[in-house]
Amino acid sequence: MEPVCVYHDPQEFAAWPANAGLWQWGDEILVCYHVGKYREDPTGHSIDRTQPIRSQLSRSRDGGRTWAAEPSEAFDARLQQPAIALPGHGIDFSHPGFALKIGRGAVDIRNDRFVVSYDRGTTWEGPYALPPALGYCTARTDYLVNGERSCLLFLSERADEFPMDRAYAARTDDGGHTWSRVGYMTADPARSVMPATVRRQDRMLVSALRRRVAGPAETSAGDPQSPYDHVNWIEVRFSADEGRTWEFAAVAAETEGPAGDRNGNPPALGVLPDGRLVLAYGYRGEEPSMQGRCSADGGYSWSEPVLLREGAREADIGYPRLAVRPDGAVVVVYYFTTEARPEQHIEALIWRP
Repeated sequence: MEPVCVYHDPQEFAAWPANAGLWQWGDEILVCYHVGKYREDPTGHSIDRTQPIRSQLSRSRDGGRTWAAEPSEAFDARLQQPAIALPGHGIDFSHPGFALKIGRGAVDIRNDRFVVSYDRGTTWEGPYALPPALGYCTARTDYLVNGERSCLLFLSERADEFPMDRAYAARTDDGGHTWSRVGYMTADPARSVMPATVRRQDRMLVSALRRRVAGPAETSAGDPQSPYDHVNWIEVRFSADEGRTWEFAAVAAETEGPAGDRNGNPPALGVLPDGRLVLAYGYRGEEPSMQGRCSADGGYSWSEPVLLREGAREADIGYPRLAVRPDGAVVVVYYFTTEARPEQHIEALIWRP
């Protein structure tokens, strides 16, 4: 599994595909990530936040073997524009070239709008507003198309009664004109954010969630299934009723050591042609790395970790997205840093579980 470079500039910090998005049409893959001025910071992100941060796109047309950065100025500018009215016909979620992105880019990660494309991310329309009733949403693009007029979004919000983000599902059945909250994905006060959601072959919804305990005062009284002997972990949950209710399936991975001071890492989740689930994530403990696991029983149990990428210079890595190719190979896209290439940059690797 030799990694290939998706994007690197020695003057720039490039990171966070999980926050931005990945879209796939067979062997054609489009990934979005954020880029800013590089400034070394051994205790945090090595990005100069006094300088502009932009959204950047890269595309592969050969299943992740080679990549090319695309002109992204118009895309980035559209993400920052005020929301406009949705066309009367609404959105055709089933269009063969469809892509949807939640959020406002890198400057303001509040997800109160979305943009869409019908030509595989070459041009984008919008932004269109999400209703205020969905709350103060936090970063990730995660959606499942149900049909021409119907789509599920998987978001997270910050609310007064919960100290950190809480994941939930939302739905439209009228082409995006109206959205409603379907159901929360967790009930306990520990953080649940950045869901990665798929449909199993039996149509069950399965989601991997980034989870974190905020402090020792938290308890699992709201949801006794939640495992509070972890600090940062990836939890898998399933829904048999289109996102209305969710049940605990497993703790799929630890994302750092017991100190828990690196804030964990989000998951990327996919379904292989043989029905197995595949998971990729960044590990931020000792010897930081990219890791993967598989589940042969729908997400209830997971294999031992597979080391996908080692040699990280520090723990500021990960935030993966993945695409499952038609031939069953998994393309994992993430950000990384090495001694030879210290600036955080975007890599991809091809994994055959």
